Amino acid sequence: MEKKILMAVDDSIHSHQSLRYATKMFTGSKDVTFTLFHGQPMISQYLLDEARTDPKANASLKKVIKKNTAEAQRLLEKQKERMITMGVPDERIEMVAQQRMIGLSKDILEYARKGIYDAIVVGRRGLSRIQKTFMGSTSAELLGIAEVVPVWMVDGNVTSQRILVAVDGSESSYRALDHVGSMFSENPEIKYSLFHVSPDAEDIDATSFGKDDPYIQDIVTKASERLMGKFFADAEQKLKEAGIAADRVEIITTKPKAKVGKMILEEAKKANYGTVVVGRRGADRAHFFGSVSRYVTERITDRALWLVA
Repeated sequence: MEKKILMAVDDSIHSHQSLRYATKMFTGSKDVTFTLFHGQPMISQYLLDEARTDPKANASLKKVIKKNTAEAQRLLEKQKERMITMGVPDERIEMVAQQRMIGLSKDILEYARKGIYDAIVVGRRGLSRIQKTFMGSTSAELLGIAEVVPVWMVDGNVTSQRILVAVDGSESSYRALDHVGSMFSENPEIKYSLFHVSPDAEDIDATSFGKDDPYIQDIVTKASERLMGKFFADAEQKLKEAGIAADRVEIITTKPKAKVGKMILEEAKKANYGTVVVGRRGADRAHFFGSVSRYVTERITDRALWLVA
């Protein structure tokens, strides 16, 4: 099935890194099309209003539009040439330059939604801890607002083709699994690990059992084992149907030793995973993004993060 990838680009090193990442990950794929999307600077509403009645303002507006269009075209041609030198056929690359309308992140997201893209790829600029915490960049904002289209945020020069998929048996985990399975079945170099941290009673809303009930953890453990047993059986079947051989997939389960988000990042670093995949919400819905996805989003470095709604 044809895959469509929307690449949000500018002329920064971060865009170059995201291009290299996507190109390498799709090595051998013959059914993928890349769209290079560049948001041109937003034009002042004052200038737009004045141009309707003032000939001088109208002339200035035309100059601004011409200049922005020419610069965007040069940038896109430059990035397209980079992808071609990395082995992507010319006919597999489209270019789109669009004036910013409602803000760059929302413009990217709306274009992806209307075009039914499989993923948005964006580079992450170097941010201070405060900026990461407040989700101040385009990439972080996309991760925060994308509710339908998966977002791939690339931080640094990612070379490893190992993918760590954090799962908890939730609907979001199933969607993450479907997304991963559909992307790279043609690249035999890519290895997958399904990573699960068994839940602790303290991490869930166990008030219905009574805070002092000594059997709460036992109940939680048994329920999780049943849930994950079914999930891993389903995962094996789904990946097999996607054309991914069993020897390319491993299952890792572990007991909680720290925050789940921290354990995901530690596993990614320890085993040199280039990509970490998380669902937007887990088995406890909104709590997952606040405590796990957000933790990973803010702290991941030198890797790609996929957030699947």
